[in-house]
Amino acid sequence: MEITDVRVRKITEDGKMKGIVSVTFDNLFVVHDIKIIEGQNGLFIAMPSRKISEGEFRDIAHPINSQMRQMLQDQILKAYEEALMHMEVAME
Repeated sequence: MEITDVRVRKITEDGKMKGIVSVTFDNLFVVHDIKIIEGQNGLFIAMPSRKISEGEFRDIAHPINSQMRQMLQDQILKAYEEALMHMEVAME
C-alpha cells in the first residue's frame, strides 16, 4: 500500500493540536481528520476517532502495525513541515 497524497487541511498554533490532514492510499482510499498533536516528546499523529458510550475515544481507522504507523507519521509530519514553510514564505 502506498500513500499517494497527504493534504494538510488545517494548521493552528493554539493548543496542542497543530494540524488536521487527509491521507490518500493508492489513489483509491482516503482517511480524513488525522490530527497532528504536540506531545511531550514532539509531534505525533492521532487517528480519527469517535466517543463511545463510556466516555472514551476509539479510533475509527488506524494502522495495524508499528511500521505502517511510523511510515504514515513520517509522511504526515513531512507534509506538515512543508506546509508550515510555505506559510512562512507567503507571510514574508
